[in-house]
Amino acid sequence: MATAFIGLGSNLGEPANQLTQAFQALNRIPLTRLTETSPLYRSAPVGPQDQPDFVNAAATLVTRLSPLALLDQLQAIEQAHRRVRARHWGPRTLDLDLLWFEHQYMTHPRLRLPHPEMVHRAFVMIPLADIAPTLMIDGETARRRADNFPHQDVSLLIE
Repeated sequence: MATAFIGLGSNLGEPANQLTQAFQALNRIPLTRLTETSPLYRSAPVGPQDQPDFVNAAATLVTRLSPLALLDQLQAIEQAHRRVRARHWGPRTLDLDLLWFEHQYMTHPRLRLPHPEMVHRAFVMIPLADIAPTLMIDGETARRRADNFPHQDVSLLIE
């Protein structure tokens, strides 16, 4: 079994509900088990600001799937939530990113591992640090990376 970390985000419809449903869907992926979820966080959008704030989280999976097979499952969940890829960094009902997969490095037309932008995004690193604080990413722990963002435009969502 391989460990994988997933980043989740939504800013259309009912984002917190979308993420709750996504956690349930992650646990239904064949040969895969959801083992941990972070709290939900609210964050300002990256890119175009003419859209609602996002709700973000992270999840830990253990799986027997390959990285690309897991990516296929994540994209199927996005499609079930009517994800539309209309504009880069645009609003979305659900975004599921495969952030890290069992110490694998991969450069493929459909997938790069670890996710190349995750260390630059507080809305990814803060939830990830909640569930995997000692995960080493380019020589630093997830917790240290999360704590070192100069501007934390991310807040715990209390509902």
